[in-house]
Amino acid sequence: MTKTSPDGRTFPRDRMPAIRRVMVPQDTNAMGTIFGGTILSEIDLAASIAAHRVHHGTVVTVAMDSVEFKQPVFVGDLLSLFGIIEKIGRSSIDIHIEVWAERRLAGGEICLVTEADVTMVAVDDESHPTPVSNPEFQAESRLG
Repeated sequence: MTKTSPDGRTFPRDRMPAIRRVMVPQDTNAMGTIFGGTILSEIDLAASIAAHRVHHGTVVTVAMDSVEFKQPVFVGDLLSLFGIIEKIGRSSIDIHIEVWAERRLAGGEICLVTEADVTMVAVDDESHPTPVSNPEFQAESRLG
């Protein structure tokens, strides 16, 4: 059972994923694979969950950069989304998201299927940027 990405990274069993979700038929596109928008939505949620480790208030997505769909995702795949906090600014939090799929209906292979960089911003009740509440949080290194 393969548990690595083409660039040699391995599935991060020692980390807790922000989200785990089984893909179901209602998430498919016209090709029968999982719709990219479904994956983007899960990435956004995972980034928000990671950002709340740094800021204990409202955060909003301001950018989703360099999204790379590396492999298709299929019905029955168990996705694990990991959020790695890379940079903390005054009000912004940069998060790298890795999406791994366990091919539960195809032998159990685990592979890296998508990566994205997301910028979240802490905001106040009027949606204005506000300083992050836990700026002492240490940025993390990427897996691998």
